[in-house]
Amino acid sequence: MASLTTVPHSACFLSKTQLSESRPARVSFRPRPGTGFLQRGSFRAARGIRNMPRKAAVVAATTAEKPKKRYPGEAKGFVEEMRFVAMKLHTRDQAKEGEKEVKGPEERAVTKWEPSVDGYLRFLVDSKLVYDTLERIVEDSAFPFYAEFRNTGLERSEKLAKDLEWFKEQGYNIPEPSSPGVTYAHHLKELSETDPPAFICHFYNVYFAHSAGGRMIGKKVAEKLLDNKELEFYKWDGELPQLLQNVRDKLNKVAENWTREEKDHCLEETEKSFKYSGDILRLILS
Repeated sequence: MASLTTVPHSACFLSKTQLSESRPARVSFRPRPGTGFLQRGSFRAARGIRNMPRKAAVVAATTAEKPKKRYPGEAKGFVEEMRFVAMKLHTRDQAKEGEKEVKGPEERAVTKWEPSVDGYLRFLVDSKLVYDTLERIVEDSAFPFYAEFRNTGLERSEKLAKDLEWFKEQGYNIPEPSSPGVTYAHHLKELSETDPPAFICHFYNVYFAHSAGGRMIGKKVAEKLLDNKELEFYKWDGELPQLLQNVRDKLNKVAENWTREEKDHCLEETEKSFKYSGDILRLILS
């Protein structure tokens, strides 16, 4: 916005004669570079505010300069925005911030689940396909910033391969990936090439959800089906809180270069992420 130039201190020493003889200075309203332009109507509005009573002028100025809208979690970084949206999509059985109504059996509290070994194996196989896809995407890096998420310590593909090998040694048949996993993997590959903000939404939700609710699921299923055996899927090399923080920092840094529209687009993808992950999670109860 243009601004009036202040009167130099030297003007205070002009005599009355000099002041009366000098021509009135022409005030030029020139916009600063990059701030747009000042319309005539804006000048009239500014002059009108100046002539208002003090109280009315304050109200008008306050109304004209509305504070920037703040998004929940924005002050802490974009990852906090993603976390806020994700928690709202949980049920109250799953999280205290949850607002979603329970519709499917997988949305109930884990303590109420009745899992099966065959269903759990299908879940592990489809999960491995999803992690294989995510890890291959960041390795190939269709967009340069994907490379930031290589070797984060959150990778799960190799861990799942070891778990499936253990099940095989116990005499179980390892199934082929099913429709939920295949569909999700295809969606991730497509997004990674055409829509980076949407892809990052899935990347965040898949890895961070497994580090939280996923661990709880693994523990409860192990109690009911595996005589409390802890699978490699639920183990990390290094301190998990620090690994997660490192990835948070990378995600926040990437999002700093996004417009507000790109950030909102990323957040809007959260519901799809929950749908695809929920389809795979439901396999445990099949």
